[in-house]
Amino acid sequence: MTGTASPPRPRRRIFADLTPLRTSAHYRRLWVGGTISWMGQAMTALAISLQVYEITGSSFSVGLVGLFSLVPLVAFGLYGGAIADTVDRRKLGLHSQIGLTVLSAGLSAAALLDYHRVWLLYTVVALQAVCGALNGPARSAMIPKLLPPEQLPAANALGSVTMTSGTMLGPVLGGLIVGWWGYQAAYLIDVVTFVAALYAMWRLPAMLPEGRKGRASVMDGLRFLGTTPNIRMTFFSDMAAMIFAQPKALFPAVAVLWYGGDAKTVGLLVAAPAVGALLGGLFSGWQGRVQRHGLAILLSVAMWGLAIAVFGLTRNLWLGLFFLALAGCADTISMVFRSTMMQTATPDGMRGRLQGVFIVVVAGGPRLGDFLAGTVADLTSPAVAITGGGLACVLVLGLLAARWRAFARYDARSPQP
Repeated sequence: MTGTASPPRPRRRIFADLTPLRTSAHYRRLWVGGTISWMGQAMTALAISLQVYEITGSSFSVGLVGLFSLVPLVAFGLYGGAIADTVDRRKLGLHSQIGLTVLSAGLSAAALLDYHRVWLLYTVVALQAVCGALNGPARSAMIPKLLPPEQLPAANALGSVTMTSGTMLGPVLGGLIVGWWGYQAAYLIDVVTFVAALYAMWRLPAMLPEGRKGRASVMDGLRFLGTTPNIRMTFFSDMAAMIFAQPKALFPAVAVLWYGGDAKTVGLLVAAPAVGALLGGLFSGWQGRVQRHGLAILLSVAMWGLAIAVFGLTRNLWLGLFFLALAGCADTISMVFRSTMMQTATPDGMRGRLQGVFIVVVAGGPRLGDFLAGTVADLTSPAVAITGGGLACVLVLGLLAARWRAFARYDARSPQP
């Protein structure tokens, strides 16, 4: 038989694609270091909340921890992105990571010296948010420089595994460590976990933005976003999910009224979406074969809204947990394609600023969703708030898709912002 052999068919994957970890030593170190340090940060976040409650005995004071974190994160998110588009991103990432390490070391020293002051904890939380607002855009803008475009969906899926595993396991480990050895041990372990992240950042080459021209403007980034309908739609679709279909604030009421449960039931409800998100990342091998990223985002956000709506109709705990896990899985799928689209369709000199916008949306959207869900539940009922919110998410998403129809036709092989 003559003729050229046909090229081998691409391997069909089920589990997460580990190609980025195999092909790029820089990315591998960055991912491992980020996974370890994220776990440590989650431990510290829980330890701070526990310490604030021990000092004050006030749930309101514990709630202020989130406020002291949210305000700097939103305020500095946009500026952190602008800075990441002007300076060496490696240096920005390294210096902000050093700042986080120093803050955890300060917490540990204060605990060892029995210096228990709420104002100190609030100050550290606010400064951690500032460092995070600087570190996030720099780190995200580095990934497209380390990997080819076809590996970015796999890299973002691996990033989702980092976040969800840290969110799930970090608080558990933090609670155990505080219970066994005290707050100082949790903070010291956090300091140690930063070593891997610092080493990974230190080994990176220089990461200067392409076409940088002096001082980058936040307004330039926002004006650029106004000219990019596809990138803008990734934010709109995410906001539809976070604002209209965000049931987390209602979990305490749901646990009692629907399931006759207690705090353990609330814990299960909170954990279910995280479990689904982790599974979505672990079984993400198929995502690298998808080219219609816009359509994938629309379908996954619609699946989130429908899963939340059905959860609002359930009165069986295990069935409710299943639909929450399904929603969490859909959220991970959406996140992978939204992040990939933003990384590939955005010019390098704008990636930091758009990542700053992303931080603001992710930080502020769920808080607005909590407020909306709580208000509707008080005026009507938790069932109306949750099911109605899920259906509203799908409706708003449909209106957005009808307004910007080209989004569903977005092709990753020819990315257009």
